[in-house]
Amino acid sequence: MAEESVLLREEPPIDLTLSDDELDRVEDHLVSFIRETVEAAGADGATLGLSGGIDSTTTAHLAVEALGTDGLHGLVMPSEVNDPDTMSDAERVATDLGIEYDVIEIQPIAEQFFEAYPDAADDRMAAGNVYVRTRAVLNYFVANHENRIVLGTGNRSEAMTGYFTKYGDQAVDCNPIGGLYKQQVRQLAAHIGVDRDLVMQTPTAGMWVDQTDEDELGLDYDTLDAILALHIDGPLSTSATIEALDVTAEQIDRVESLVAESEHKRAMPPAPDPLLL
Repeated sequence: MAEESVLLREEPPIDLTLSDDELDRVEDHLVSFIRETVEAAGADGATLGLSGGIDSTTTAHLAVEALGTDGLHGLVMPSEVNDPDTMSDAERVATDLGIEYDVIEIQPIAEQFFEAYPDAADDRMAAGNVYVRTRAVLNYFVANHENRIVLGTGNRSEAMTGYFTKYGDQAVDCNPIGGLYKQQVRQLAAHIGVDRDLVMQTPTAGMWVDQTDEDELGLDYDTLDAILALHIDGPLSTSATIEALDVTAEQIDRVESLVAESEHKRAMPPAPDPLLL
């Protein structure tokens, strides 16, 4: 266990801190979840994309606890838009955990898409999603070959706001940390011994150069988590949330919009009622 079970950059607007006993129970539950999911699938282990960030690193630690070092195959998939230091962190995580891993350069693969449809090559969002979806294809390519499942790294904050690529980083078989808000992922990471520099690293989806999650979301994760917990998941009205958290109406509107506009990402593709066909 790390010296500090909770590592936050500053005092959050609402305390979602889990106690050490709660973190122990969460850890045990997630480890069992991974192990049981693999067993239920009749798989020989799991594949995981390693980014060097807190979410993938925490998931990797839990997976090794659940499956052993032979049970997890890591993939480090850099492109020209990724920070080389982050990719080095990803390899460091794999080495420290003692798991098998491969480094697969995805830029040449992405370039094939850009050349196939050059009209979209300069569209930053469209191109960024190509990188994410390419990683998903490779995760499943390796997993199918080795009779493994694909572990996701999405957390609750990302899922609720739609901060993921459809059929990309959520194209997975399960999300072990999917029930935890981002600040709780940081707490769990510190609790299970993830290196402090990785716990405190600035989150990024690696879709383009210098991208950060919080810039894209429009507010920091601690504020986002607080609004999600009290207003979206919780019972508080807009006015009560403003008073409780000292946030603005504009920030609440931003979170409400993110949740509403991403509903399609959290649902199966719709089909018409067969009775009306």
